Amino acid sequence: MTLPGWRRRLTLLTLQASVGVVALGTWELLSIRGILDPFFFSQPSAIAGRTARWIAEGYLWPHLWVTLVETVLSFLIGSAGGVAVGLALARVPWLAAAFDPYIRMLNALPRVVLAPIFLLWFGLGIASKVALGVTLVFFIVFFNTYHGVREVDPVILNNARMLKASERQLLRHVFLPSAMSWILSSLHTSVGFAIVGAVIGEYLASARGIGYVIAQAEGVFDSTGIFAGMTVLAVVVLGIDFAIHALERRLLRWQPRASESGSSPL
Repeated sequence: MTLPGWRRRLTLLTLQASVGVVALGTWELLSIRGILDPFFFSQPSAIAGRTARWIAEGYLWPHLWVTLVETVLSFLIGSAGGVAVGLALARVPWLAAAFDPYIRMLNALPRVVLAPIFLLWFGLGIASKVALGVTLVFFIVFFNTYHGVREVDPVILNNARMLKASERQLLRHVFLPSAMSWILSSLHTSVGFAIVGAVIGEYLASARGIGYVIAQAEGVFDSTGIFAGMTVLAVVVLGIDFAIHALERRLLRWQPRASESGSSPL
């Protein structure tokens, strides 16, 4: 018997919450028993208390705001650039062939090593963190967009051309809808990489941001502060990912949902 939609969602939420409760409870118990040294691993109760204190004292908000601004700018610029370049190269084969070796070389570079260069070029402000985040986001969205456009059903494409569709109409009604699921799936991953770029830049050289908070805690061997900063980042990522998921459901309403086909939501 198939469960109603609301009951399936409630069951899934209960299962997810149970996994978190068991993991945190085990961590707390091992710390209390001394199996895990709190100096190195801290405790969930201490981490929650530190985070609550940061919020109550207002210490967290300026740092979180800086990280969010850097993340959003990296995400928007990198995603827009990835979609635009992916569409252009997918539609112009000779252009893709010309840039192919250079794109592969740039993608193979470990972008983290670019952080000191960006700090030298753009200074210690937001710009250097955004530049690093853009390099992380761009290639994820670019490759998904490129392959999404190249995977257009040739039957649909030929039918549209038989109906005398212009290039603009093909782009709007054929290529973009075809690549939309690819693009949106890449955005889930891109959010995490945008935050990674911002935090790494803040960790290396900054006076504000969650990366700066983590670096300061690490400098005094404060594992509770490190885990509290990581917890804040995890909550932010989940919130942004939830917003992207809602956008995805709205834009892809014409596609069957995973829950309707009986497959895993993952």
